[in-house]
Amino acid sequence: MKHHTMLLDCTLRDGAYLLDKKFGDSNIRGIVSGLVKAGIDCIEIGFFQDEGAGDGKTVYLNSEDAKRFIPKEKNGCLFTVLADCSRYSVSNLDKCDGTSIDAVRECFFKGERSRAVENCKVIKDKGYKCFVQPVDILGYSDAELIDFLQEINNVEPYCLSIVDTFGSMYQDDLHRIFEIINHNLIPTCKVGFHSHNNMQMSNALSQEFIRMTYGKREIVVDGTISGMGRGAGNTPTELIAQYLVSQREYNYDIDAILDLIDDYMDNIRTKCSWGYSTPYFIAGCYGAHVNNIAYLTQKNSIRSKDIRYILNKIGAIPRKRYDYNLLEKTYVDYTSSEINDSKTIKKLYDELNGKDILILVPGSSVTSDYINVQKYIEEKKPVIISVNFIHDKIDSDYVYMSNVRRYSLMIGNEKLQKCKKITTSNIKTKPDDNEMIISFNDLIKCGWNNLDNSTIMLLRLLDKFHLDSIALAGFDGYDVNIKSNYATNNLELSNVRDNPMELNEEIHSMLEDYKATRNSHTKIQFITPSRFSEIFDGGIQ
Repeated sequence: MKHHTMLLDCTLRDGAYLLDKKFGDSNIRGIVSGLVKAGIDCIEIGFFQDEGAGDGKTVYLNSEDAKRFIPKEKNGCLFTVLADCSRYSVSNLDKCDGTSIDAVRECFFKGERSRAVENCKVIKDKGYKCFVQPVDILGYSDAELIDFLQEINNVEPYCLSIVDTFGSMYQDDLHRIFEIINHNLIPTCKVGFHSHNNMQMSNALSQEFIRMTYGKREIVVDGTISGMGRGAGNTPTELIAQYLVSQREYNYDIDAILDLIDDYMDNIRTKCSWGYSTPYFIAGCYGAHVNNIAYLTQKNSIRSKDIRYILNKIGAIPRKRYDYNLLEKTYVDYTSSEINDSKTIKKLYDELNGKDILILVPGSSVTSDYINVQKYIEEKKPVIISVNFIHDKIDSDYVYMSNVRRYSLMIGNEKLQKCKKITTSNIKTKPDDNEMIISFNDLIKCGWNNLDNSTIMLLRLLDKFHLDSIALAGFDGYDVNIKSNYATNNLELSNVRDNPMELNEEIHSMLEDYKATRNSHTKIQFITPSRFSEIFDGGIQ
């Protein structure tokens, strides 16, 4: 019985972005073998690129290079590779001899479509089935899409895909685009669907695509094992396979797919993460590239509505790609409120000049090493400034706040009301009682993703004064292997769990820069264990 739906698994291609395209040879072969055993119709094993191929990577120069991962017995599976128009010259493509890949999926942005059509002709001339993968099909007007279909019809491709690049499609969009394609595309060409899960719609849309095309057009539906893919991920292969088995009488081996999840995906999830989140939902709403979200969520003092504002501010075209300089400028402009804080700086100078300062950072050591911290307080009697938190047992003289999310959580804390507050202008510009507002813009320094690290901003503020000493407690750095990186569990943030080593490297770099450029020679020491203690001569005391 011939079915109208083919299921294409692109785990080794779309999932590869999360692993720098390095699955490892044994994992690649194991995943391919499992997908063949499961009876998946099409298996995409990676990318064609002019550069970047290598051992353990799902990147290839040509089909001869990819051949090492193609089983001798394909068992009816069609093997594909994706060629990005801007990263692969089809002159490197060798002729299809039936022993390696069977099809090439030509991927391209709207502005590259004329060049892509010529590439598709070459792909077909060399004996491969040709898939046409226009990026961000929602970015085409109806007229542009019809014109493109008329042009691609001359190539007679094997399949043309509806690519929901930014996971921003609704059912009405899917119906509209399919009807345009179905009416204008040659009848011999299949129609594919490739979705991302930003709006939690990928599985539902894929099922709807199967249902609505029945009797109209043969189709190809893309998925990845466990939905593996950048950001919110993709349509899970296992969900579509189960739907086709239970509702359409297909015969995929679900147990074989579950074995793949147990044998490979569980381990891969320890190295990277993907799946629905509020920031990726916002990316879907605005048709934004996931790299914009990955960049913005590294900021310490950013809220979901701030991401929404910034994506809207940079405009529709820039947010489809990613311009980190533009994002940085827009973020700084958005969070910065120009204020004259000279009187506040003078007031703080008078209050802190000549004093010993203890900075309490909310790392876990400020609680686990409480006895040592308390001993230091009793001996030195320092002015205590806590950063974005209130310690349960240690009373602070000041609370410094530059993180908007922390501020929102702390604002009702009774102990906070009793402390003097130093608040940066990204949070507010008019002080309440017992509060001083400091210019946010004067304390940040561009050049790092985490340019708004609160502790380093506080160190820059204190560099304006003549102090006897500065001690730090709880400025531990981050560790993926411990239960909590913070003094209390309710302070834990997801970006710390996802990228702890990257955060440590950036903080280390910012501290080195601070040390090299600061104006004062105040002694700085760590009184609790820290990854950064060797930067300052004082070390751990």
